[in-house]
Amino acid sequence: MLTISRTIIEHRELIWALAWKNIIVRYKQAYLGLGWAVLRPLMLVLVFTLIKTFVGIDSGGIPYPVLTFAALMPWVLFQDATSEGVSSIVANANLIRKIYLPHEIFPLTAVFTRLIEFGITLVIFSAMMLYYTVTPTLHMLWAPFIILYVLAASLAVCFAGSAINVYFRDVSALLPMALSLLMYISPVIYPLSLVKQKLLEEHIMGEWSSILYTIYITNPLAGIIDSFQRVMLLGVPPDLSTLLPGVMLTTIALPLSYMLFRSAQAYFADVV
Repeated sequence: MLTISRTIIEHRELIWALAWKNIIVRYKQAYLGLGWAVLRPLMLVLVFTLIKTFVGIDSGGIPYPVLTFAALMPWVLFQDATSEGVSSIVANANLIRKIYLPHEIFPLTAVFTRLIEFGITLVIFSAMMLYYTVTPTLHMLWAPFIILYVLAASLAVCFAGSAINVYFRDVSALLPMALSLLMYISPVIYPLSLVKQKLLEEHIMGEWSSILYTIYITNPLAGIIDSFQRVMLLGVPPDLSTLLPGVMLTTIALPLSYMLFRSAQAYFADVV
C-alpha cells in the first residue's frame, strides 16, 4: 500500500494528464459527451424499477429509483475501473514499448479516469436526493472513505488481472461475464437487508443460511453498496459487521495482487 501511495504521489501529474486524455479521447466525438457517464446508470435504474413492479422488492421506505441509483454509483465505478484497468497494459502497448514508465501507472490511471466520471454521476445523485426530499446528514462524511474502498477493491483486481491479461488475453474476454455475474450476487437490484432477512431470519437455505450469508458479505461490493446507501440515504453509519469481511479480503488481496504485477512487469514490453 505504501508503494502504491508513493507511486501516486510521485507521478500524480502524469496520472492526471493520462486520465484527462482518456476522458477527452472517449467522449470527443460523442454528441452527449460526459452525459454518457450518467445515461447508463439512469437507464439501469429505469430497467430495475420496471423489474421491481413485477417482483415486488421491498426498498425499506426509500424511493426505489434513488435507492438503486445509490447502489449503481459504486458498482459502476468498480465495474468500469476494473474493466479498463485489466486491459490497461495491453491498451498502452505502444507507449510501453517506446518509453520507460512505471507500469503500475496504467492501471492507476484507468481507475482515476473512472473516478472523474463518478463525480458527474454524483451531481445527478444529488439532484435525485433533492427531488425525493432525502435529507443530508453528517454521516455522508463516510462517503469518501467508502469510495476509496471501491478504488482499493478495483485495484486488487486490476493489478493481477492486467498482468495476467498480458500473457493470456482470455482474461479481458472473461471479465465482462464475471462482472455481470458479480452484479447479480451484489445488492444492486435488491437491498442487502433483503438478503439478511431471507438467510438470517427466514433461513430459506436451512442450516447453510448463515454460512451462505457470511460468504455473501465477503464480497467487498456487498459492504460497499450497503454502506453507501446507509450513509447517503438512511442517515446512519455503515454496518461494520457487513463492511469488515470485504475490507479484510481487500487488505489481503491488494498487496498480493501488486506483488504479482511487479514480478510480471519485467517482461511486459517483450510480450505486448
